[in-house]
Amino acid sequence: MSESAGVLVNLMGVSKAYRTLAGDLYALTDIDLQVRQGEFVAVVGKSGAGKSTLINMITGIDRPTSGAVEVGNQSIHRMSEDDVATWRGRHVGVVFQFFQLLPMLTCAQNVMLPMDFAGLYASPRERRRRALDLLERVGIQDHADKLPSEVSGGQRQRVAIARALANDPMLVAADEPTGNLDSRTASDVFRVFEQLVEEGKTILMVTHDRELASRTGRTVHLADGAIVPAPAQAGGDAGGNRKVHG
Repeated sequence: MSESAGVLVNLMGVSKAYRTLAGDLYALTDIDLQVRQGEFVAVVGKSGAGKSTLINMITGIDRPTSGAVEVGNQSIHRMSEDDVATWRGRHVGVVFQFFQLLPMLTCAQNVMLPMDFAGLYASPRERRRRALDLLERVGIQDHADKLPSEVSGGQRQRVAIARALANDPMLVAADEPTGNLDSRTASDVFRVFEQLVEEGKTILMVTHDRELASRTGRTVHLADGAIVPAPAQAGGDAGGNRKVHG
């Protein structure tokens, strides 16, 4: 990707504090981060480092205590709850560790849901056609009319990825998308993300899997709510990722 490519995500001095009886507990502290269009960025760190909170800031699921969050030239932190929900439905695809599929709907119907909510694609027939195209794109079109309980964990995650792509989002945010999968299935799902990046999508992925993180274009390391240098590794930076300091 060219260094001149535009910045899609821009976090400036973002902090997030939660009120507790013992005082404010900071999940993020003074985060500066830019993600350019077409990048594949991994966010790594120990449990409690602030990874999921960072994803929630970028997707507008949560709001910063201070600082600014801009995605696609929109100031997300200034939007109302209703406006940010509408914006997210049209412009951001979110993939969760535990799939979050509705069990009473078929795989195709789960993929159609974001289109229904956003009011995109004029008819149910068009929405189903797009859902089938997306399921084919992630390699499980043959399971379109099955319930989530009738397919494997890896196949459910592929459905979740197809659902995240339903409205052709500018950004895909994945929070531990392979964390509930065995290593072989995780690698298969990861290849779907690699293919999406090759097609021009921007992906921000939280992961505990250092091997998968090493296969992305860039790794952001979090510790105690702050971006830190990559930990030293024997033989240099395995995977050749650039170290990021904000």
